[in-house]
Amino acid sequence: MNNIFDNLPADLSREHFLDLLNTPSVRIERIVSKGHDSPEAGWYDQDEDEWVMVLEGEGTLAFEGGRVVTLSKGGFIHIPAHCRHRVSHTRPDDITVWLAVFFSPAG
Repeated sequence: MNNIFDNLPADLSREHFLDLLNTPSVRIERIVSKGHDSPEAGWYDQDEDEWVMVLEGEGTLAFEGGRVVTLSKGGFIHIPAHCRHRVSHTRPDDITVWLAVFFSPAG
């Protein structure tokens, strides 16, 4: 039996990304952050839809156009393909564990 909280990285000088499942139709990823954000020039513009949930901690997403969304434990959001966004903040004194699901957009 696997557990998403097993084997959390000790060194979080950089964000940690781990594919939990990777198939042609869906990718599920665990992301562990601690005080990380995307560089100002680091906007994500993905070909896939993304559904993301914070399992532990807190993270803030900034969207092109000025929208800002803060997710705390249990919070989730759907981000459509090509919706430019970035991580603008995670807590520096606590880990944030994200669960991200990437899939092809409908239609």
